Parts: sequence; C-alpha cells; structure tokens
Amino acid sequence: MNIKDIAKISGVGISTVSRVLNNSGVVSDTTRAKVLSVVKQYNYVPNSNARNLKKTQSNTIALMVKGISNPFFANMIKEVERQVHLRGCPLMIQQVEDGVDEIAAAMQLIREKNLYGVIFMGGTYDHSEEEFNQLGVPFVLTTITTMKDVDPAAFSSVSIDDVQSAYKATSYLISLGHRNICFLARFPFMANTIGSRRLLGYKKALEEHGIEYDPALVEDCEYAPSFGFAAAKRLLSKNMGVTAMFAASDAIAIGAAKAVLSSGLSIPGDVSIVGFDGIEMAEYYHPSLDTISQPGVEMAHVSVEILFDLIAGETANRHVVFESMLVKRGSSRKVT
Repeated sequence: MNIKDIAKISGVGISTVSRVLNNSGVVSDTTRAKVLSVVKQYNYVPNSNARNLKKTQSNTIALMVKGISNPFFANMIKEVERQVHLRGCPLMIQQVEDGVDEIAAAMQLIREKNLYGVIFMGGTYDHSEEEFNQLGVPFVLTTITTMKDVDPAAFSSVSIDDVQSAYKATSYLISLGHRNICFLARFPFMANTIGSRRLLGYKKALEEHGIEYDPALVEDCEYAPSFGFAAAKRLLSKNMGVTAMFAASDAIAIGAAKAVLSSGLSIPGDVSIVGFDGIEMAEYYHPSLDTISQPGVEMAHVSVEILFDLIAGETANRHVVFESMLVKRGSSRKVT
C-alpha cells in the first residue's frame, strides 16, 4: 500500500493525499475525512514514516499476554524472555486486559514501537485472516490458534489440542466409574475461548460414553483458586451427587479441592479431581492433583524459534501441536 493506492481508493489526487498526511495546504473537511478513513482502514504508514522506520527499525519483540495472572504462563514467559535475549533482542511484555482485542492492541504497539515481531500468549480463537494480514510483522500464536476459516499459511501457531485433551481427562474419570462429573472453566459458554474448547471435549466424552450432558454441572469461574473454591462450593450446595470434578486449569482445581475438603469431604474418597496445565503448585498441593499436563516451556521455546525463523525469512508460517499428558498423582479413584 502506497500513497498512489490511497489516492485511488479515496478518489482524489496524490497531492491531496499528501496535504492530508502532512496536515498542510487547503483540503475540505469532507475530503480530509475520506482520506483519513482509507488510511485507517488499511493501516497505511506514510512514506516519510516508512523511511524513518528503516532508519530506526527496532529489534524489540513484543509478548502480548492475555490472562497474565494464570500461573501456567509464568514459566512460559520466562522461557520466551530467555530465548529472545539469547538472540540479542529486548522483549516487551504487554498485558492484554480481558475484553480487549489482542490483535488490535498489537497493531497499535507495532505502529508506536516499530516492533520486530510479536508472540501472542493466551486470548481467543476468533481472529480473521484480514486481521492477521494487517499486523505487517512476523507473529506466532502460542497456546491459541484460530477457529475461523483462515488460510493456515497466514499465521503460525504453537498449541495443544484442547478438545482432545479435555476429552482425555473426562474419559479417564468415566473409566473410573464416575457419571456425575462437573466441569469448571472461565466463560465455558463464550464461543472461541479456551473454556469453550475444553467444554467441547468434556461434552464429547460424556456423549461417547452414553452420559447425558447436564448444564447444571458446569460452573463459570475465573482461572484462580478463589474462584475455583466458590464455584465448587456452589456445585456441592446443589446436592447433585457430584463424585468427580474436572477443572479447566490447575489454579481452579486447587480452589475446588479446598472447597471439597472444607465441606468435610475427602479427596479422592468422596470426590475425585482432575486439573489442567501441569503447574508445580498442583503437584505439591495436598493431596497432589491429577492433571492434564501441557509442555509449556517447550511450547514457549518453539514459539520463539518459529518467530525468529520468520523474521529471517528462513521458513514459511507453520503450526506445531504438542501432545498433552494425563498425569496421575492420586486425586482420582474408582467409584465403589
């Protein structure tokens, strides 16, 4: 996209576009608005700025993190930082608040900081190919991908199969004889989120084993122990005969375990619990919690490798799917 393209799309002369971009000369308010609308739509960087960009090109990498309080991300962030610094580049860690579009936030940073590349950690699955194309720098989606009809050649990703992993956890509990299995996740009903993907795996396992899905056994909670505690308390108060809990994160599972124990019940005697992520805290909780473990450090390492290969032009966009692992530590048992 250059100034001639902007002029053609706007239906004005090149000199008019130049006056608008340089805020000089006489241009009507209507024409100015039309040109600026096209500039904004196509995220156009004026040629003068483009020349400056070549002179002042930053080698900064941005890590856009959504859900930065999630303990699973802690070691991943450290590994990204280590790998980026080993390659002689500074890393900017940017927290993305819930409800904020991480792609839009990245585009603003790219314009302001002349970024070298971007890694997205956490977020939604709801981005389009057009949004990806507007970024204009190499990028990698880590722990997320996209569910829209997007050409895989338009982006890179490093992830696990969340649906299959949740299916694995739920099927394990079913194999132990559990039928009243609850599910705890952040916004499990909101489409294209981690919670919704893991809910699909939970429902898939129930269906394949002939167990009717009951929405009353699903609780919406943040990825934090306090919210897992409150959600589990709500479920136990329903007196639905829950014998097992599958939490979409270990942080939720830790809170849920505390709720079970504080209600005078035992783990796994009365209630079995399986978490998700494989964080260290869940292993040293008492009792140690069964979990679906993600290879977070390896995922972070590969994400940086892919990003720098893209920056160097040594690879096309690619997708790496890691295998999750069911780790049994004794918080689940057979129903007798």
